Amino acid sequence: MDWGGKDKVSTRDGFGKALVELGEENGNVVVLSADLTESVRAHWFQKKFPERFISHGVAEQDMISAAAGMALAGKIPFACTFGAFASGRAWDQIRVSVAYMNLNVNIAGTHGGISVGGDGATHQSLEEITLMRVLPNMTVVVPADAQEAYLATKQAAEIKGPVYLRLGREAVPFVSSKQGFVIGKANVVAEGKDITIIACGHMVAIAVEASKELAKNGITAKVVNLHTPKPIDEDTIIAAARETGAVLTIEEHAVAGGMGSAVAEVLAEHCPVPMKFMGIRNRFGVSGDPQKLYEYFGLTTKDVIREAKELFQRKM
Repeated sequence: MDWGGKDKVSTRDGFGKALVELGEENGNVVVLSADLTESVRAHWFQKKFPERFISHGVAEQDMISAAAGMALAGKIPFACTFGAFASGRAWDQIRVSVAYMNLNVNIAGTHGGISVGGDGATHQSLEEITLMRVLPNMTVVVPADAQEAYLATKQAAEIKGPVYLRLGREAVPFVSSKQGFVIGKANVVAEGKDITIIACGHMVAIAVEASKELAKNGITAKVVNLHTPKPIDEDTIIAAARETGAVLTIEEHAVAGGMGSAVAEVLAEHCPVPMKFMGIRNRFGVSGDPQKLYEYFGLTTKDVIREAKELFQRKM
């Protein structure tokens, strides 16, 4: 995919570009939006395929129900809105009409995490991974950059059963592994033997930067891009934990029940090692500049370096 020479692109843009290509490739692909068409980058598909686009207005529950019906009719629906509304307001419809029936409905929740910035707590969804991964049959993907979002969207159309894509608004650097992207298969984006840092979404770039700084202090950190919290790649997680003996998880999401919790479930059963969790702890977001919010919630490169050093010392 050509990104016009940009070194930072939002994951929602990767999603929007993939939608258009899917529309060209498959006449069964349809897109549904809940009054936020341009914000979720579905307007590119709407412009090219207006006959396969439906705007439901501020009616997220109706949108999900309609998507379920379309899936039963053989269509491949992508239902798009802010993650706060998709994962929260329409959770009952997702649970009963989509996940319970194991339908091929793809749900794109954009504006995830505190990097939404000025939109504030009501729009900064911090619970999506928790709410979606608990549902049987659901696949949950949190792309690290626009290229991953593009590939995840293309692959989601081929997956049997529901898929939830957690996307962001802020432009983020490209950090995708040269190993390629496959839903359900984590990528090691930096090698190290002293500690493992497991991250998803926007936090992957911060984890990579932290690993470079840690190396200057004599600590080598393996960085795992766990873009698919469910189904989780147990093999890669266990292998990394065995090699390094300590795991730090980082997510722009609530710690309770999130990606870090999913990792802990795997390691508690198969390879217990010292762990630390970085994310949002028992609170809502606040309005502000995205970078200032990373600082406020302790999710900067400096914070990762500090937590990694403490965990390394505990391991020793």
